[in-house]
Amino acid sequence: MDTKTKIITAAERLFAEQGFAQTSMREITSKAEVNLAAVNYHFGNKNNLIQAVLKRYFDCFMPILDHSLNELEDHASAMQVLESCVVPLRSLDGIRNQGCALFLLLLGRGYNETQGHLRRFIQSEYGNTLNKLIANLHQSVPWVSAETLFWRLHFALGSLVFTMAAQTALAEIVQADFKHATTTNDMLNTLLPFLAQGISAK
Repeated sequence: MDTKTKIITAAERLFAEQGFAQTSMREITSKAEVNLAAVNYHFGNKNNLIQAVLKRYFDCFMPILDHSLNELEDHASAMQVLESCVVPLRSLDGIRNQGCALFLLLLGRGYNETQGHLRRFIQSEYGNTLNKLIANLHQSVPWVSAETLFWRLHFALGSLVFTMAAQTALAEIVQADFKHATTTNDMLNTLLPFLAQGISAK
């Protein structure tokens, strides 16, 4: 593993466990077994490193999402638009084990910790696809105002982040209480109708 990858991998784990603000550069260099000069050389600063950690997920996720959105029929329902996100999300498990859950946890931390630079980075690099997703959702619920849709999408993201971040614990509870083995696909298939109804509510 080259130095840059070692730093990203170490930072990713620490950011997921502790959050962005709570993770120091010293902890990252210690875990990656590199010196601070190496981090500065490859990334310049902590914000750039945070963006690099998420970039390898977004670079996998966004092209597949863009293709899925292009395949949608006119006047697709909110449920159909949300379903177009499933395959792109599941593709992240190819980056690393439980990559989908980790990506959503990191994304949730970015919003929770008010990482403004991260929002600007995402909009700058992937804004066209995100705007396409929002436009498709808005078209599916024309009775919902843009401001209300903003809130509902963030409520949906919060539900998705919680479910994926807690999927191991939730699966154990379902197994103990209902004697049913639950996969990530099962959770997504159960969650999406709930999110679609919330987004579509009149």
